Amino acid sequence: MNTGKDSGSRLNQYIASCGVCSRREADRLIEAGRVSVNGIPATQGMRVLETDEVAVDGRPLGGALKKTVVAFYKPVGVTCTESDRHADRTLNEAFSFPVRLTYAGRLDRDSEGLLLMTNDGNLIDNMMRGANGHEKEYIVRVRSRISDADLERFRKGVRLRELGVTTRPCKVERLGDYTFRIILTQGLNRQIRRMCRAVGNEVRKLKRVRVLNIELGPMKPGEQRIIRGEELQELYRMASKP
Repeated sequence: MNTGKDSGSRLNQYIASCGVCSRREADRLIEAGRVSVNGIPATQGMRVLETDEVAVDGRPLGGALKKTVVAFYKPVGVTCTESDRHADRTLNEAFSFPVRLTYAGRLDRDSEGLLLMTNDGNLIDNMMRGANGHEKEYIVRVRSRISDADLERFRKGVRLRELGVTTRPCKVERLGDYTFRIILTQGLNRQIRRMCRAVGNEVRKLKRVRVLNIELGPMKPGEQRIIRGEELQELYRMASKP
């Protein structure tokens, strides 16, 4: 255990590097008393060395894992949760990989498309931090014809009364009478569905096709691919910059 400020790793960062969860979630585990270092209950802000034994819920962590990022095509009907007795099908049932991976940016049950899965908690934190303004691209089909005026409202920002916020300006491109492409730089809960309801319309189909530089491409529902090489390097470069 390290009490100094300049050596070792911050405990929450170490837990995230082991693929357990994000740094923010690690802080909650520490606060809840579920983390110990060398058998002693952990405290917020402490640092650890490679020789320290860190345990979560009494289970020692095996050290930092090789960073892995996988692109997964989440099908419609899959709930982004590890366990939910009310869900017809959970992400754990739809996605399988030799090491434990966590999603970075969820998709609701009725949406489909690109889901990035990783064991790098720092990458998840960088991607999920709204202030960074990272792009996420979607193809949307709505129930009623979408007007040019409504698309312009999306571009400028829509007031979501139930959340008490106005969405950030975004890029929108018409693809047809009922379909459009939209690029968001924030991740409000069910944001596109709320935006469509705010202009009196309803989403029929919602597909995420890109996150930062990672594209869904020709993948089919349920398929996955490991991100490697220059594509992975570019993802880390983009994710680390606001």
